[in-house]
Amino acid sequence: MPVITLALFVWLLRALKSGREATPFLLALGLFGMCYLGLGISILPMIVPYSVTLWAAASSPKSQAFLMIGTLFLLPIIVAYTGWSYWVFRGKVRAGEGYH
Repeated sequence: MPVITLALFVWLLRALKSGREATPFLLALGLFGMCYLGLGISILPMIVPYSVTLWAAASSPKSQAFLMIGTLFLLPIIVAYTGWSYWVFRGKVRAGEGYH
């Protein structure tokens, strides 16, 4: 984990100098994900109080199924709305325009 995170960080620093926009963005997402993954691995299976495991703190399977159904219904709507918003507002701001 630390080696992969360090490699992503070095790659990100080099990609920032390239002038591209997509590569540093994706590398930053990867670095962010690796940080959360490392944090999760470091505390697994114990949660905040070290006497409670992840499985003891989890909710019942019925409530998890209810949340999964809601997520499967709402997540495509949210993604579609976000995509539509980006499509509508594309090209509205030109380089050099902004607050400064």
